[in-house]
Amino acid sequence: MSEPSTESLKRTPLYDLHLAHGARMVPFAGYQMPVQYPAGVKNEHLHTRSQAGLFDVSHMGQLLLSGPGADAFLETLVTVDIIDLPVGKQRYALLTNETGGIIDDLMVSRHNDFLHLVVNASRKALDTEHIRTRMPADVSLETLDNHALIALQGPESAGILQAIIPDIADMVFMDSRALTIDGIPCLISRSGYTGEDGFEISIPEAHARQITERLLAHPQVALIGLGARDSLRLESGLCLYGQDINEQTTPVEASLGWAISKSRRSDGVRAGNFPGAEVILSQLDSKQTTTRRVGLMGNSKAPVRAGTELVDDRGQPVGLVTSGTFGPSVAGPIAMAQVSTEHAALGSEVFALVRGKKLPMTVSKMPFVPQRYAR
Repeated sequence: MSEPSTESLKRTPLYDLHLAHGARMVPFAGYQMPVQYPAGVKNEHLHTRSQAGLFDVSHMGQLLLSGPGADAFLETLVTVDIIDLPVGKQRYALLTNETGGIIDDLMVSRHNDFLHLVVNASRKALDTEHIRTRMPADVSLETLDNHALIALQGPESAGILQAIIPDIADMVFMDSRALTIDGIPCLISRSGYTGEDGFEISIPEAHARQITERLLAHPQVALIGLGARDSLRLESGLCLYGQDINEQTTPVEASLGWAISKSRRSDGVRAGNFPGAEVILSQLDSKQTTTRRVGLMGNSKAPVRAGTELVDDRGQPVGLVTSGTFGPSVAGPIAMAQVSTEHAALGSEVFALVRGKKLPMTVSKMPFVPQRYAR
């Protein structure tokens, strides 16, 4: 399949800023996106781990659900507790289909009068249609197509943002608030996709560059592209939709059982009542699946990429790598894979078939580096 022409690709509100900073742009989810800047992927990765990285994630979808029935309605589509989600809190959720597969993974935050959803770029049109066609009359859906989304990530991010917005000082991981920056209304959550402490900021697009440049003026803040975003999230054991999870993967097969709220489980106060619940809860209760998502550490220096076949010591197929790279913070090859359950135990050895060679890999705990969320 040929790549889309640059003329057919969308641009985020920060497109010109990326060019001004020497970004190498690539097609991603229908957008022209920065994959790296002159410093290079490894340096960007390590900068985020040690200081603060600024990511343009405006390609993601942002939706607002409102109305008296919004909470109860959304809960019928996802695996988590929405009805009892407190104002000012955010939750990771899975949108599922009737066979238990994952349509998308998303973030849901509650504000006084609405729910704010952040969905994956490649799924936002499908998610929007999926939600809209099922909405009752007392629920409204608005797409925030006129908003940018940026993420400030890294150990210095809280101090940097607090100097601009003192009100974020008492926020902890998965808090979400409507606040202003220089009088501009923004939605700010203490969360992100790197495993580091950090924040995601939804900004009206007319003010996106102004706020981004204000953050970039801090000497510890650097722009970070998709390349480092991918290696950071993989080191932190976080899934990428379309690679590590998809409509054929159940939450249990994806090792995301923790994303099924207690209230929605078989013995919960509002058990099931989401698409595919019978399949998913059966797998969760029995702990029986044929495959599982696992982490792998390479025992050589060669990185193992997505799509690489995995075999056992006899050469029999046991699974497939879904994401893989050389982890700059780990200083070695890391991967995620779907493997047969008999090879999913920690410490199990499997072999990646790379250019005719069998490279040994060990099933390892995720995340590969400690997560440093502000809990």
